[in-house]
Amino acid sequence: MIRIGVLGAIGSGKSYVANSFGYPVFDADYEVSMLYKKNKKVFTELKRKLPKYISKFPIDKNEIIHSILSNKNNLRKIIKIIHHEIRKKLKIFLRKNKNKKIVILDIPLLLENKMNAKEDLLVFVDSKNKDIDKLLKKRKKFNQKLINKFKKIQLPLDYKKKRSHFIIKNDFTKKSVKIDIKNILKSILK
Repeated sequence: MIRIGVLGAIGSGKSYVANSFGYPVFDADYEVSMLYKKNKKVFTELKRKLPKYISKFPIDKNEIIHSILSNKNNLRKIIKIIHHEIRKKLKIFLRKNKNKKIVILDIPLLLENKMNAKEDLLVFVDSKNKDIDKLLKKRKKFNQKLINKFKKIQLPLDYKKKRSHFIIKNDFTKKSVKIDIKNILKSILK
């Protein structure tokens, strides 16, 4: 099985690119939202670590946001709890898809949390900052302060780009992404 990890800036189109490959995608953002909605153990842990902020199950995402914005250490506490569970979900996903030729890993902190394997192929989604900013501001719950907190815990984009085996230029047109993906697949499936 070939594992492809998708890297890039917040809002660069990583999820769109991941889903455009046409192979099973491990979507960490979706899995996190399911943990907040359905996992009592995660709720109990978060309530224990952040009693001033987490009050009810299912976990209200606004409480998570408030805790992150109120104290810089809270994001680390949340990540520690959540990524432990995400690792478990990833193992299940990989087991379930072990006979697939390729799987796609759409995990925002893939390198930062050392969730990648040495043999993973890394694809960097390269987008212009002005395009990213324009799209982020259109998001329903856009919060610049929250985005800045997440950017602070991420590895530099230049580092991620250098570590990547392939770069997809995302100008937010389907055509450019599809062509790059086709070329990547052609290259790795020789």
